[in-house]
Order: sequence, then C-alpha cells, then structure tokens
Amino acid sequence: MLELNMYVNGEWQQAQSGKTRDVINPATGEVIAKAAEGDVEDARRAIAAAKEAFESGVWSELPGAERARVLFKIADLIEARHEELSRLETMDNGKTLRESGFDIADAAACFRYYAGAVTKPHGQTYGVADPMQAMVVREPVGVCGLITPWNFPMLMVVWKVAPALAAGNTVVIKPSEITPITCTKLVEIIEEAGVPKGVVNLVMGPGATVGNELAESQDVDLVSFTGGTTTGRNIMRAAAGNIKKISLELGGKSPNIIFADADFEAAVDYALFGIYCGAGQVCSAGSRILVEESIYDRFVEAFAERAQKIRVGNGLDAQSEMGPVVSQAHMEKILGYIEIGKQEGARLLFGGNRLTDEAHANGFFVEPTAFVDVKQDMRIVQEEIFGPVCVIQKFRDEAQAIELANGTVYGLAGGVFTQDGAKAMRVIKKLRAGITWINAYHPTYNEAPWGGYKQSGIGRGLGTYGLDEFMEIKQININLQVGPVGWFEG
Repeated sequence: MLELNMYVNGEWQQAQSGKTRDVINPATGEVIAKAAEGDVEDARRAIAAAKEAFESGVWSELPGAERARVLFKIADLIEARHEELSRLETMDNGKTLRESGFDIADAAACFRYYAGAVTKPHGQTYGVADPMQAMVVREPVGVCGLITPWNFPMLMVVWKVAPALAAGNTVVIKPSEITPITCTKLVEIIEEAGVPKGVVNLVMGPGATVGNELAESQDVDLVSFTGGTTTGRNIMRAAAGNIKKISLELGGKSPNIIFADADFEAAVDYALFGIYCGAGQVCSAGSRILVEESIYDRFVEAFAERAQKIRVGNGLDAQSEMGPVVSQAHMEKILGYIEIGKQEGARLLFGGNRLTDEAHANGFFVEPTAFVDVKQDMRIVQEEIFGPVCVIQKFRDEAQAIELANGTVYGLAGGVFTQDGAKAMRVIKKLRAGITWINAYHPTYNEAPWGGYKQSGIGRGLGTYGLDEFMEIKQININLQVGPVGWFEG
C-alpha cells in the first residue's frame, strides 16, 4: 500500500494532525493508498514557504532559459516513468489504461511546450509622444494556489503548474483528496528535476479547509481552480479578501450538434466518444446530442446499438473501453440523476443501472446511459451530471439548433457536424462556448486556449493565454530628455 505525504518547503511530511485518508481503487473498492489529510495549518505553512521562496528570487529571478532547462528535465522524467504513472492513474481514477497513457504523454508534452514558451519574446514597446518611450514587461504573479479535480488527476495539475513555473511563480498544489496519487508522484519528479525548495508545495486535504485557505489567504496572489461551478462561486467570494487574481475552469453541459448532411458514421462515432470517454467525467463532455429531425430516428438507433456494445470494466484490463466512475458517492449522484430523468418524464433509451455482476460487483460501474423525449427545462438537460449519461434532442433547423445549444447556464464547449463549411461556421460563431469543434469532438492541444463562457469559468488555460494567466503586466515609461517638467512656476 502506498503512503502519500505532503511536500512543504522541500520536505516530505505528514499532516500536523497525523490524520490520513484512504484512497480507493474505484474498479475494485480496495484501499490502495493512505494519504496525509492536511488542514488549515498545513496550508498556511505551505503558503509561507511559497512566499519566502518567491521573495528570495531563487526561482522568480532565475533566467528563463534556466527555468526552461528544469521544465524540460521534468518532461523527460515523466516520460521515463510513463508506464508506472499510467497504471497509477488508472488505479486512482478508474479510467482505462489507454486513456491514462494519453494523459501522461500529454503531461510531458505540456511541460515541453511551456519550457519552449518561456524563452520567447513577451514584451512590447510603444511609440508614444516625445520625449517618452513606453514599454511593457511581464512578471510572475507571485504565490499561486492550484486546486485541481479528480477526473484528470495528473494532467490538470500539469496544465496549471507548468505555466506557473515557466512564468517564475511559486505554487501550493491542492489535488483532489479522492485522487492524490499521481500528483504526489509528479511532485517527486519536480523535486528530482532540481526545483528549489519552497517553489513547489503539496498539501492534501478537503477543499472546504485547505482549498478555502488558499482562496482566502492574504499571502496568495492567484488562485486557479478546476471543478464544479458551485465551488467556483465560493472561491470567487473567498478570493475577494485581497482581490487576488482568479482563474476558474468550471462545469459544462456541452451540445454536440449533428446536421442531416453530416458524415453519419463519423458523427455517431464522435458522439459516443464525446460522452462516454472517461465515463462521461469530462468537463467538456458532449452530454447534449442535438440531431436534425430528418435523421433523428436513424441516429438514435445507430447510437443505441453501438453504445450498448461498449465494454465496461476495470481500466487495467486491456479489453475495457470504459472504466468505473470515480467513487461511490459520485456513482450515487449519477444514479440519482437517472432517477430524476425518469421522474421528469424523459424516456430511458438504454442503460440506467449500476453494474453488479461478479466482474463489477465491488466497483463503481454505471452503464452507458441515454435519454430521449426530453424537454429543454428538464434537470437532466440543464444540469451537469458528470457521468456516462446523455440526452438526445431533436431540432428542425439551424435557428432551433442554436437556441437549444445555448439554452443552459454553461458555455464550455460544443461541436458541429456537417459537410457544409459555411453552415458549420455560422453555427459555431453563434455558439456561446469557449471550445468548439467542427466534424470532431474532444481533441485538446497544449498550443490552444482552454476555457469557457458564462458559468463555465473565467480565464483561459493552455497556450500563450495559459502563460499570461500566471503573469502580471508592468508598464515602464522612460524619459529620453531628462529635465524639469516645468509644471509649477514657483
């Protein structure tokens, strides 16, 4: 069994209280690790270490090329431990080994991207009125609190810590208390790569205590959070105390719009991938499938036939195509939404149950599930379920497709399937969503920004936008003809 400690000021240590939390393999229900359970005092010690390290300049004042060298080394070390990290990710979260492998490879690629970005030009100069010269430089924000979710336990940490370190910040990481294993391994790698003590700190514990302290602390300059919209609101309130910068990547209820002229087989295939990849526990999941009425019946039949063939099982089994959901509590939430859908009058097309046969009895497995005959105001249409559950809606024309697609409080992602390029662009431009695809769903790139509209968040991760989130902009004005200003006569 793994023992997971916190990492504060360059030292691995238990929680001050001595408390631990069991980490459960969602495929088997077995305890696979004991994780230190931190509290407010642990968070304060980590924040103090990060502040001291930032003010010392041991990392923030290091030349960009030197920081890049360390980030490249982190990427190399992740790759060297790819197989180990992939297996741990699957045991921790439940996703298939194939999915975990992609995530770990992407984590290494993300560090490489920001290692390259940090040495590129970041400033600007302006031709203002004589005799002045104006310029802008970018500087690190300071101490950053990074609060990450359980659905991509390692990758979501990397999406935050790589740009934060590239920009010269110090960080306190609070991973999900449900899935802390690979985040701990990542910090081991960061230590091995030579990041100075105090620059990266790891505190595990509940969001209500550790996470809230990161959001409230007067010594934290930025808090970056990925998770649910309700928690995001709480973080905004807590962060108001010192008007700290915030970056929030929140919930989604994303539409996947399929027109009659789409490549039918591709549309069905991507629709399955869009909702059932990761057992639907993906913020950008295409959980609302909107289909033009002339192909609706054909699509529903084809989608149902293929979805019911998805092999659900332990993610370590190479034959499994979809793993369990992350915890018993989350499974019960998903099953509760399925019951709500039935009570609201939606028709259950397939699925809807926990798998309880011998192969699945001890894990948290939910069948791929879909509802039809839904109304726009139903909770299963409006609220994020975050599981392998979708609704399939019918639309008449472009206008109704756009109306339905934009008809929730979320605006994270969306897809459009059509072979008419002009129509695709018309619809995409009217979607109130930050991440969109045409004739695809889910591809994500380190080079491109990630984030949403409306109640799906504030700010952007990844790409140069992700680096900017962790930097302050400073204006510098230089007088080229030094002399008295002559404003006052006396």
